[in-house]
Amino acid sequence: MIPRLHPALSFILALAAGLLLPGCSTSRSVKPPLPLATNVNLPRFMGDWHVIANIPTFIERDAHDAVESYELQPDGTIATTFRFHRGAPDGPLKVYHPTGFIHDPVTQAEWRMQFLWPFKAAYLILQVDDAHETTVIGVPSRRYVWIMARTPTLPDARYQEIVRFLDSVGYDTSRLQKVPQSGRNPAAEARK
Repeated sequence: MIPRLHPALSFILALAAGLLLPGCSTSRSVKPPLPLATNVNLPRFMGDWHVIANIPTFIERDAHDAVESYELQPDGTIATTFRFHRGAPDGPLKVYHPTGFIHDPVTQAEWRMQFLWPFKAAYLILQVDDAHETTVIGVPSRRYVWIMARTPTLPDARYQEIVRFLDSVGYDTSRLQKVPQSGRNPAAEARK
């Protein structure tokens, strides 16, 4: 008899495989490395980021009010909390706690994100504006991307500028999905 895995462990293993395996595949059309942001100020980057749009992983499908929060730890790791409501703004709250690791201490734009020990997935800061109010996070395979902002909305002109940038670096922007944001911040609500 084959033992059954606990549902939470099954989820974590599936998530790790979804983030890691695309980077392990070979492709006939090798794309150049993604450009990284050159102006990351790590302390300013910390805090809450609303997910405005993404090419979602399977756990993010049907997410509402998605917020990713970062907190720099004394050991240099980044405590990360990803919160969203499943299916509707008042749907069940989902919370995940991966750990971020700075992979390139010079640019601070290349991280590794660990959902399950010992697996770490590349997490690349492709853009961050000088005020650290909007950011774009990608992965080397271009299979996933996140457009995030400090506020639940983003002016359309800025959004379209980011979409053009993603298109120029080889992302299939037809796969981008806007994340419904009602103005609630599940991260701030959790801190009350």
